[in-house]
Amino acid sequence: MSKPGSAYSVAEISEALVDKIHAAAVAKIGAPSKPRTDSTPAKQHASTLVYTSHKIIAIGASTGGTRAIEEVLSGLPANSPGTLIVQHMPEHFTTGFAQRLGEICPMEVREARNSDLVTPGVALIAPGNYHMLLRRSGARYSAVVKTGPQVHHQRPSVDVLFHSVAKHAGPNAVGVILTGMGSDGAKGLLAMHEAGAPTLAQDEASCVVFGMPREAIALGAAEHVVPLNRMSARIIEMVSRPTAAVPC
Repeated sequence: MSKPGSAYSVAEISEALVDKIHAAAVAKIGAPSKPRTDSTPAKQHASTLVYTSHKIIAIGASTGGTRAIEEVLSGLPANSPGTLIVQHMPEHFTTGFAQRLGEICPMEVREARNSDLVTPGVALIAPGNYHMLLRRSGARYSAVVKTGPQVHHQRPSVDVLFHSVAKHAGPNAVGVILTGMGSDGAKGLLAMHEAGAPTLAQDEASCVVFGMPREAIALGAAEHVVPLNRMSARIIEMVSRPTAAVPC
């Protein structure tokens, strides 16, 4: 957590601290994922993916999400569709998180900047203390990074991202909600599901905290409930399905 200052007030820090203490109390802390048993570098490990143009992958996570996102991205090929990720994390922490993922994952991973194009082979991490949305102009997708009120006490918010993806990408997106406390992302994932996008939620057994996936499942937003070690394969399966063109 960042100390109170220009970005976060004492009141905001107090609410976040209480939430994090509750999350820590119920978190399932297990051993780190087993290392790869082969000698292939992670950047070359994932197989080539066949996908249709203009697909989008949207991922949201909170408590336990840094490890979960690392495992998911490590299993996605270098030519995966453009990927947008919201991980609840304070300002200044997301830069290092994105850099570390970029070093170990097949895709290029970086912290999002406003108006960045969303292109195959690139995963954009929402910067701490800013919301990230998807925007579409003709056949081109780009990221919008902006400030605004907190949603579910969070900025960035998974719901903000998912609702924008539902609006602009419709059935040409895949929504993924991973481990985390609270309900951020559940309604946005439902919007994606209703827009025709395949939607995935991490299963309880592999979550550090089952709050966000549980809320999404309870709403009927998750089309598939998937263990973390199968999530990358299921995402590949979903984005490989042909879909109809979405009108510009």
